[in-house]
Amino acid sequence: MNFFKPMLLALLVACSSQTTQAQDKTRAKGPATEQFQLKTSAVCDMCKARLEKVMAYEKGVQQAILDVPSQVLTVSYRPDKTSPTALRTAVQRTGYDADDQPAEVRAYDRLPDCCKKTNAVHSDGKP
Repeated sequence: MNFFKPMLLALLVACSSQTTQAQDKTRAKGPATEQFQLKTSAVCDMCKARLEKVMAYEKGVQQAILDVPSQVLTVSYRPDKTSPTALRTAVQRTGYDADDQPAEVRAYDRLPDCCKKTNAVHSDGKP
């Protein structure tokens, strides 16, 4: 019986150290989140809700926040899952300009009138 107690203790110590090492490896795995900002043509709170919802479904996106007054969309994403180019394309497919690249025409045409950049309410009457 005295022989089994030290063996059991050694076995428990060995198993717990392997479990700790496995947990450390899983914590260290995966790249950090990066942020990407782009200028959009979004003009109202409906635009904000639409863009933030669409970006939430994009693979790798952790968070998306649109600042309506500045029209800047800030996206936190995992670079191993997506890229700034893919994020920019997602914004364009939603119907909004992304930096200097125009929105997809069909998507823009489907936007409500209040969300269109040519609406007189948002453009101070300038076409």
